[in-house]
Amino acid sequence: MADDYLVKPGKKAKLADRDPADTSAFKSEEAAKAQLAEDAAEIDRLQDRLYAEGKRSLLVVLQGMDTSGKDGTVRGVFNQTGPLGVSVTAFRRPSEEEMAHDFLWRAHMAAPKRGTIGIFNRSHYEDVLVVKVHKLAPAKDIDKRYDQINAFEKMLTENGVTILKFMLNISKKEQRERLQERLDDPKKHWKFNPGDLDDRKLWDEFQAAYELMLENCSTDHAPWRVIPADHKWARNAAISAIVRKTLEDMNPQYPKVTWDPKSFRVE
Repeated sequence: MADDYLVKPGKKAKLADRDPADTSAFKSEEAAKAQLAEDAAEIDRLQDRLYAEGKRSLLVVLQGMDTSGKDGTVRGVFNQTGPLGVSVTAFRRPSEEEMAHDFLWRAHMAAPKRGTIGIFNRSHYEDVLVVKVHKLAPAKDIDKRYDQINAFEKMLTENGVTILKFMLNISKKEQRERLQERLDDPKKHWKFNPGDLDDRKLWDEFQAAYELMLENCSTDHAPWRVIPADHKWARNAAISAIVRKTLEDMNPQYPKVTWDPKSFRVE
């Protein structure tokens, strides 16, 4: 499954060739939800071992257009995972302090420490997406950022951070329905941002920026995967399966103690 969604390093991304509504990886919605529940429970068990081991970490990057389901992925995939070893960072408009540093500074500050899973809800890639589309920095500076991001992620992986990057691929039609739902449901008004409509008008420009991001920053050490996001259940099931498999491959171990437990007795 992981390879089906992969953007192979050095290859074109071609988002138009990737169906946001694809559910072919699953026999049915019911089967996918059952798998998700099993995967979520196993992620929790593996995360406990990762925390106890305390030597490596996992970084999960979630990037996508508005309403693509970044928040929903965090809830759906990591809802059973204990909060002790998981951190979620939502990247919003940079603060004055963040603007006073290089664009990767806040990402490095939020990178997961050893023994933990870090989740980026949006990420350092905003600086080659929003910043590019809205022309918030000179084009020549943005062009340099792809290589700088690759070097940054390479440094993280060489220091024990495994990186999973997911682009949540939603269709323009599905986004319209989700935005309208936020307007129609008073309980979801808080989710609606009028600025989302401005970005929607720049849909084609964002798609082009995403393709450049995927093509320039899908590397052997930190490849991108494009996840169909029109169906929330399929999106969550696909990501949970990949996260679980990655943790299984990492195979964290509980540390062995240097003392004999049989030498002690609790009175």
